[in-house]
Amino acid sequence: MATQDQAALAPALRDVPTGYDKAHADTAKYRAMYTESIQDPDTFWGREGKRLDWITPYTKVKNTDFTYGQVSIKWFEDGVLNASVNCIDRHLATRGEQTAIIFEPDDPETPAEHITYRQLSERVNRMANVLLSQGVMRGDRVVIYLPMIPEAAYAMLACARIGAIHSIVFAGFSPDALDDRVVDCRPKVLITADEGMRGGKNIELKRITDRALEGLSIVKSVFVVKRTGVPIHMDEYRDVWYHEAVDRQRSYCPCEWMDSEDPLFILYTSGSTGKPKGVVHTQAGYLLHASLTHKLVFDYHPGEVYCCAADIGWITGHSYIVYGPLANG
Repeated sequence: MATQDQAALAPALRDVPTGYDKAHADTAKYRAMYTESIQDPDTFWGREGKRLDWITPYTKVKNTDFTYGQVSIKWFEDGVLNASVNCIDRHLATRGEQTAIIFEPDDPETPAEHITYRQLSERVNRMANVLLSQGVMRGDRVVIYLPMIPEAAYAMLACARIGAIHSIVFAGFSPDALDDRVVDCRPKVLITADEGMRGGKNIELKRITDRALEGLSIVKSVFVVKRTGVPIHMDEYRDVWYHEAVDRQRSYCPCEWMDSEDPLFILYTSGSTGKPKGVVHTQAGYLLHASLTHKLVFDYHPGEVYCCAADIGWITGHSYIVYGPLANG
């Protein structure tokens, strides 16, 4: 039995929030959805696939073969879409001035930045044009080695817009870890920052990048975000300031329409049990998964403020900081 002192310290009971019973999927609905997805996946995913915008709608939901030695799994294989359009363009007419991203800097004394869908569109399109100006084309790889700043999302979506394949490397990894991933996926472009900030400490990302690229001729251009403004070495033949590059570009870039099974990004395993393995995530199946699970697992409703404290360098950050929330508007 609680003492009088314990009762005084206990938090006051709160009223049940308005809308608490408006979840997208209560237990009964979740079980029904799960059962249908297992017993009749074509109907279930055929319906849910309409969450996305398609330039060429799919007519076939899945095509799978689990025969040993020739496993093949394809989703929405005749559909054509663009992930950037689904995360940005389709929202502009109705919510262009709505906040898309709230950036909370590492320094608690620095105010948050609110980025609207229209601002996001302009910044992503400018970066997409930067990549095109460097000869990056559909299917080319771009490594992103950035801290948790908005430019990381801009770079991801810029790659998606032109059909390039982004590969994010966690900004806490060493020069050797970055080198391994660069050598494996062979990017034309790498995007980094002068420094990152984490827990009050500065991380010398550009210095780490320079060490990782020593002796390599794979990367033709390195774009550097000025995060802290600390003096750094800039290779006059390779390195470009990010802000200078985007300021020179137009604020619109036509998108590249992608087949559903085209690669969207490569994300490497941690390498804790051996050589890191690059896992390819394709366009439609991944984007639909991120959108649907963000809606149901986090019970997201339009207009709500949603927070994810993951790092963009991991799949949770890809799915629940960028692609899922932005696809859902």
